[in-house]
Formats: sequence, C-alpha cells, structure tokens
Amino acid sequence: MSAAEHPPVPTRELAPGYVLPRLIKGGWQLAGGHGTVDRAHAIADMVAFAEVGITAFDCADIYTGVEELIGEFLRGWHERYGAAAPTIRVHTKCVPDRDALPTLSRADIERLVDRSLSRLGVEALDLVQFHWWNFDISGWLEAAGHLAELKRIGKIRQLGVTNFDTPRLRALLDAGIPIVSHQVQCSLLDRRALGDMATLCAERGVGLLTYGALAGGFFHERWLGVHEPIAPLENRSLVKYKLIIDEFGGWPAFQQLLRTMRDIADTHSTTIGAVALRGVLDEPAVTSVIFGARHADHLPATLASLSLEFSVAERAVLQALIAAAPGPRGDVYELERDMTGVHAGIMRYNLNTA
Repeated sequence: MSAAEHPPVPTRELAPGYVLPRLIKGGWQLAGGHGTVDRAHAIADMVAFAEVGITAFDCADIYTGVEELIGEFLRGWHERYGAAAPTIRVHTKCVPDRDALPTLSRADIERLVDRSLSRLGVEALDLVQFHWWNFDISGWLEAAGHLAELKRIGKIRQLGVTNFDTPRLRALLDAGIPIVSHQVQCSLLDRRALGDMATLCAERGVGLLTYGALAGGFFHERWLGVHEPIAPLENRSLVKYKLIIDEFGGWPAFQQLLRTMRDIADTHSTTIGAVALRGVLDEPAVTSVIFGARHADHLPATLASLSLEFSVAERAVLQALIAAAPGPRGDVYELERDMTGVHAGIMRYNLNTA
C-alpha cells in the first residue's frame, strides 16, 4: 500500500511547529514478551507505515532493543530518501528505575538521555516523556527540571510526561516545566484520562497521546464469542489488558461491547480494531493515538479508522455501554500505582539496569 492509494493521514500540531500524524506506531510489542522479533521484518514494517504517512514512532529507554531498532530504521530511511526524506518523529521515554529514585541525580538523568541519543543515532531527541514510578519518593519535580535543562541546551526538542496523575501534572506545569504532551492509557474500556486530566490538559495546552486503544489486541474478531481466556496468556499485552477488561465489568460485559463494535464494523464494512481506534480518535482531548500493530499486515485496518464516521445512534449505543461499566475508575494510572493491587503486580520496575 502506498501513500497514493489512500487519503493523507490527518495531523495535529502538538506544539508550535511540531506536527504529528493522528496515528503513531507504538514500540512496546517489539521489546520482548510478545514473541520473537525479526529485525529486518520489523524495520520493513516501519518503512511501510512511514511511507503511508504514519511518520511518528513511540518507544522508551526501558523497551529493550527498540531504540536501537528505530535508530537502524532512521539510518535506512535517510539513505533511502536522502535530503528529501519525510520528517520522522521518534518519541522516547525517560523512565528511571524505581530503586534508583531516592538517589537520582542530574547526572543520572543526563546519562539516560545521552544513551537514548546514542541508541537512536540522533543529535536531539524529538520528545522525551518522563515517568516516575512512586510519588511517595520525592525528587520527581527536580528530575523534571533536569530534563527541562537538557531541553534548554538542545538535547531534547519537546518534553512530555507519561502516566502522571492530575495533581502532579498540574504541579509540573505550575513550576514552569515546559510539558507539551501526556501519554496515557485510553480506550473504549478505559476512560480515566478523559475526566479531570483532559480538562487540565485542555486548559494548559497539553496534548494527550494515548495508548491501549486496541486493548493489547483484545479488540479483534478473534476474541468475539469465545470463552474467557485463562492464564497463562500468550503475551504481556494480553496480560495487562485482561486486567482492564476485568475492571470494565468482566468477560460478559466485554463480549457485549465487542458484539456492538462488530455490528458497527459490519455497517461500515470495516473491523473491530478500526472501530476501537475511531472511538479514541474522536475524543477532542486526544492529539494522537499510539497503536501497537506489530506487522504491516495490519496497515489497511489501521488506516480504515481514519475515514470511519460513527452515526449518532452508534455513538449513543457505545456511550451507553461505557457508562454502565463499573470501571476502571480513578485518576490516570491510579490503579497501576497501587502496590497492593493486581495491576502493579505485573509491572517491571527496574529495566534500565536489568
């Protein structure tokens, strides 16, 4: 599929002069825990997505091997297109290990940023999204200040956060940290980011970059009408998003939602995945949706979401199912920060030194 075979991918401006496609290719699925990764195939897939206009990629310093993989793609991209190469945006994250938080220094932060620069083979990081595992440990505001200083000296172009709660994001903004984006989980199953967080972001000019729209692959025809899966599930994404399905009301509630999405998909001759992506793209607070397609085979269904338009009745039936769900509730990432809960139990907290 080439760019000439479909309408242009729409864009939004995240910050002055910093324009993003509304769909961003995620990288977590390439970090292990999702089966074997064929490097050549993964890079060919990146080229395929970029050539149709999905020219932004998300990764993290804790996604093992993914920054290096995208760096290899970038070199090939510029060799392929030379000076005329379309601009590629690469968003990474700065995720200091939880065990390192009590003693984290400016030098530690700069070392993480320098390592990402080296892995990607770039002179400046397009967007660094900062995460702090435990707000009971002080230092998060100071660490964000260190990143702001690295932005000022040119190692970072844009600064964002990921999985902050509303009070801490407000505190960063009040302190003058130049945050332009917040990466959060958002899907037809999980609307936590669309309450107070979305209001704050709209007031302060922070764009939401969302992940989880496809629920780790659960929003797919293969899960319609089948029995509830039991552990062990085949990859880390399914483990994570099965817990969100449980919060939503369990497997019966999910199946009801899935049947409704299939009905809508049938009306528009598309897929459940396209309906899932459209359901998040339609949210005014959302700048771009990060999707985790591992293979370019998913490209047609992904692009189909961009031209899909729900009717008033379709929006209403989806909204009714979402409103009837008991959860997930609370602020962004509140469940995941509860160290006594099941969500925290599946996290890996010290991957930068692993």
